[in-house]
Amino acid sequence: MNDEELIQEIRKGSRAAMEVLVKRHYKPIFAYVYRKTGDYHTAYDLTQEIFVKMMNSLDKYRDTGKFSHWLLKIAVNHCLDYFRGRDFKQQQRECELTEEALPASEHQNVWNIFHKRLQNEQVRQAVLSLPEHQRDAVILNYYNGLKIREVAELTGANESTVKSRIRLGITKLREIILGGERDETKRTRR
Repeated sequence: MNDEELIQEIRKGSRAAMEVLVKRHYKPIFAYVYRKTGDYHTAYDLTQEIFVKMMNSLDKYRDTGKFSHWLLKIAVNHCLDYFRGRDFKQQQRECELTEEALPASEHQNVWNIFHKRLQNEQVRQAVLSLPEHQRDAVILNYYNGLKIREVAELTGANESTVKSRIRLGITKLREIILGGERDETKRTRR
């Protein structure tokens, strides 16, 4: 069944269709929220809230586009509400090592695991340090694979603004991540 068929079944009262729809979209929504917040537990809570909002708003969904984009729009707005709310604290917390950070190969040694974790943490911290509008554009474009037009629709910005935000965000990320390495190479050359 496609999403629209599942929605029709949910409107008729099918709990099984609701479970299928949530399971189908849970991972990408959680991934977006996790990349946005940088905290596993916060992302888990917000993702649950997003799916509750989705279920409460399902009667407002019109089959005018992709359901996944409609749901991602709910996630984007919910995260904006979270960051505007008083529950949000700027304090950085340690994150759990996610499955993505672990290498799939059993032949990887401990050093490779820690090195990969350090790299992921550096990238995560760099993304979190971007201004919110650039962070949104970079996460939606690179991590969620949305096109410029789709990012513009979700964020309410025009396409040229989104392109600029992505370009500036990537430039800042490059400076943050590679900045220290450049400084080291300059020092060793002298």
